[in-house]
Amino acid sequence: MTTELHVLAWGCILALVHVFAAAQVKTRQYGTKWNLGARDEMLPPPTPMVGRLARAQANFFETFPLYAAAALTVTLAHLGDRWTAIGALLWIGGRIVYIPLYALGVPVLRSVAFIVSLAGILMVLRPALAAVFH
Repeated sequence: MTTELHVLAWGCILALVHVFAAAQVKTRQYGTKWNLGARDEMLPPPTPMVGRLARAQANFFETFPLYAAAALTVTLAHLGDRWTAIGALLWIGGRIVYIPLYALGVPVLRSVAFIVSLAGILMVLRPALAAVFH
């Protein structure tokens, strides 16, 4: 299996980390009864940590499909190389670092981690896009 697909599988695990981290802090704020209930009631504003983890989760799910499409494209077209593998690792590394940086409210480094992950996606996509022009 290619590095890009291995990273895609780990990205699925990272998606679950996002879901459970956000759910855990939200349940901590609103209680287990709320979590097990219908969740129809109005809630007080979320704590900063609840809000940050919810936004980090939303951000992940905005970019995860892009990485998945890139990884599948280069794998199915047999376009993967050392640079696409490095791009895949940059994507997952940036996304892993992004969670605690966002949760802790670290402004500039969080953006750097996000940019690294986007650069990784572009590195994975590079050979597929270059093939269009040949």
